[in-house]
Amino acid sequence: MTFSPQILFYALIGGILPALLWLWFWLKEDAARPEPRGLILFSFIAGMASVVLVFPLEQFAYARLSGGLLLILAWAFIEEIVKYAVTVYADLRTRFFDEPVDAPIYFITVALGFSALENVLFMLASFNNGEFMGGLITGNLRFLGATLLHVVASGSIGIALGLVFYKRRAIKIIATVLGIAVAIAVHAAFNYFILQTQNKSTFIILSVLWSGIILLLYLFEKVKKIKPANNE
Repeated sequence: MTFSPQILFYALIGGILPALLWLWFWLKEDAARPEPRGLILFSFIAGMASVVLVFPLEQFAYARLSGGLLLILAWAFIEEIVKYAVTVYADLRTRFFDEPVDAPIYFITVALGFSALENVLFMLASFNNGEFMGGLITGNLRFLGATLLHVVASGSIGIALGLVFYKRRAIKIIATVLGIAVAIAVHAAFNYFILQTQNKSTFIILSVLWSGIILLLYLFEKVKKIKPANNE
C-alpha cells in the first residue's frame, strides 16, 4: 500500500495538528514550572511509537478471543497498560518528575502522541477506501472522540498519581492501580458504546467525554495546589 506525498501530508496534518493544539492547551496549564521542551517532545514521540507496540498485541488478542465485551476489555487493557509503561519509562524515571502536576502533564502528552498517530492511520485508511473528504472531515465517532478519550483515560492515571505525589509508597501503588482501572473502564465503555449506538447517539457520547475533560481540568487545578506541607 502506497500513498502520494499529498495524501501523506494531509493525513499527517489532520492527525497530528489537533493533538498538538491539545498539547499546547495542557502545557499552558502548567506555565508556572514548565517541563523541558525536549522531554515533552520525546514523550509525544514515545506516545506515537507506542502504537507500534499496541498493534501486534491487539492482533494477538483478536486472534484468540471470540470478540464481544471480552475483546473490547482486552484492547482497552493493552492500550492503557502500554501507554502507562511508556510514560513511566520516558518520564517518571527522570529527575524532572519532581512535582504533583508533572504526572498528568506527562501522561496526557504520551496519550496525545498515541492519539496523533492513531488518527493519522485512521485517515490513511479512509483515503485508501476512496473517502478523501470523509477522511478530512469525518463524522466517525471513533475519530472525533479518540483524542478526548485518550486524554481522559491517561489523564485519570496522571491525576491519581498527582493527588498522592507526597504520600507513602503503599498509597501510591493503590492510586496507580485505581487510576489504571478507571482508564481501562473509560476506554472500554467508550469502545463498547460506539459499537452499540447509531450516529444519533454521537452527540451524547461526545458530551460525556467533554464532561470528563471538564472534570479532568477541575482535578488538574486541585493537583496544582498540592504542596508537601499539606500532605503526610
